[in-house]
Amino acid sequence: MKKSMYRAMLAMVIAAGIAHAQQKGPLESTLEQHRVAKAADGRESLVPATNVRPGDLIEYAATYRNTGRAPITGVQATVPIPPNTEYVPGSADPRDAKASVDGVTYAAMPLKRQVTRDGKAVDELVPAREYRYLRWSAPQIAGEKSVPSPHESASSTTHRRARLPRPGDDSA
Repeated sequence: MKKSMYRAMLAMVIAAGIAHAQQKGPLESTLEQHRVAKAADGRESLVPATNVRPGDLIEYAATYRNTGRAPITGVQATVPIPPNTEYVPGSADPRDAKASVDGVTYAAMPLKRQVTRDGKAVDELVPAREYRYLRWSAPQIAGEKSVPSPHESASSTTHRRARLPRPGDDSA
């Protein structure tokens, strides 16, 4: 039973993160996943995430590329946190990412929610394991076929990490 549950979780994680491309006009996006491997000296490297286990750290990279001539402005890059994984706090890059538990409402991290205790409304932190989406704003992505200025780019890449929790793990 446990083996089949782990296999199902593994399949869902891999399916959610396998590189894909999506096209919407001249804006293309790709999502890649890698397992973070630690060497004996503590250095990290990224390896293919073809085989992940509970406790593994997975790094996701979403790249948004403008294949057109004109710049695209106001891009809201939204990426899911795959089922059965937990967002690793502080791993979002760019750092100004916003998070959501429902894919509708986004706020700066750490997320907070209002609860009632002893008849009073108080704010409490939302555990990172409840985050389901991250969003970044890209003010402008230069056109690939244009000549961007030195501070412009025809693509924008975001990174974040998620952990496949171990059974009974209540961290985050």
